[in-house]
Amino acid sequence: MDVTALNPRELRNALGQFPTGVCIVTAAVEGEQIGMTISSFNTLSLDPPLVLFSIDRRAKSLPLWEKAQGYAVNVLSEKQRDLSNRFAKSLGEKWQGVRFERGLADAPVFPGVAAAFECAPHAIHDGGDHLLFVAEVKRFRSESDRTPLVFSQGRYVTLKSTETAAPLWPLDIHY
Repeated sequence: MDVTALNPRELRNALGQFPTGVCIVTAAVEGEQIGMTISSFNTLSLDPPLVLFSIDRRAKSLPLWEKAQGYAVNVLSEKQRDLSNRFAKSLGEKWQGVRFERGLADAPVFPGVAAAFECAPHAIHDGGDHLLFVAEVKRFRSESDRTPLVFSQGRYVTLKSTETAAPLWPLDIHY
């Protein structure tokens, strides 16, 4: 395929073939709580413990994200679709009636999540139409009895368990 002829909608559809978990990243900046639903969360390093997420440059809250002294990455459970939809909207009253605890740097941590990572800023990098936020994990918790919320092909999907355990990661082929 000719790279100059990439159709943005077709590219987005092709990228949607890769299932992702659904997270809400949160922070508290200048006395204001900010949060947004993301699917661009990844592990980066175990030593030091780094994760990354990205935020669209057009996000109205981007200047606040750049000032944040800490973040919470809330990995949603499959029972939290409504919360995902609420925080996928820009601005509005997304915090009204939402329960949370204060984590590192007062970043909101939601109850019922599959996992939560409380992080300190490490670096921010250019990522085209997004900024890449690299964060160092300072604390975390994980609930193995909760199934994570997954998004693929433009919709939420359900994970199905298999009886075969996955091989230990990383595989030898990675080295």
